[in-house]
Amino acid sequence: MVDFMIQLPSQLIKPDAILVISAHWEESAATLLGAKNPPMFYDYYGFPEQAYEITYPATGNPELADRIASLLQKNSIPARIDPKRGFDHGLFIPLKLMYPEANIPALQLSLLRGLNPAAHIALGKALRELMNENILVIGSGFSFHNQIAFFGQAFGAPDNANEAFQNWLIETCTGSLSQSEREQRLTEWAKAPSARYCHPREEHLLPLHVCQGMAGKPGKVIFDDQILGKRGLAFLWS
Repeated sequence: MVDFMIQLPSQLIKPDAILVISAHWEESAATLLGAKNPPMFYDYYGFPEQAYEITYPATGNPELADRIASLLQKNSIPARIDPKRGFDHGLFIPLKLMYPEANIPALQLSLLRGLNPAAHIALGKALRELMNENILVIGSGFSFHNQIAFFGQAFGAPDNANEAFQNWLIETCTGSLSQSEREQRLTEWAKAPSARYCHPREEHLLPLHVCQGMAGKPGKVIFDDQILGKRGLAFLWS
């Protein structure tokens, strides 16, 4: 996964700005980072001391945050700006691998409390005009996020339940479905094979809903490998 993240920028045009939908931030209204120079927010505990020494000194983008908030409000989605919150690890871990120079303005968008899948697809649709700009949008989550299974099963052991769900995700996000069928499947994602085994809580899946809603078309698989012994995927919409 680290190798993939390091090499990923070679597949992309260098963006003018980066917007991260972080699995690690939930608010009652769609909320954007508004700080010009966001601090670090170490939103984890129990890790080695070095994990709290990571820095990622990218600037924020208050102007883009204001514009995105206006886009959301224009589409009847309540939105606000948080001028104090810092970069959480949903942003600084992938971006430190992808763009270690930290020379691209970056900001985050929260998930919506309640984790309604249709609301997150709508959130993406409201941002669709950003597809016309040189902005990299990253849905920062995991296609498998069952912490007990990550650490409770021997690495390399077969996991047919996870395989079934990952195959369903590929069919949903890249297959020959209409966009309405794609959105319906994602709205009812909990009916997918082994859905609740792979996501006992869906915060790590919903950034994908935002990206799919924003793209409005099928994506392609650009990562399909093992992470801590579990199969994980990444998709690209361009």
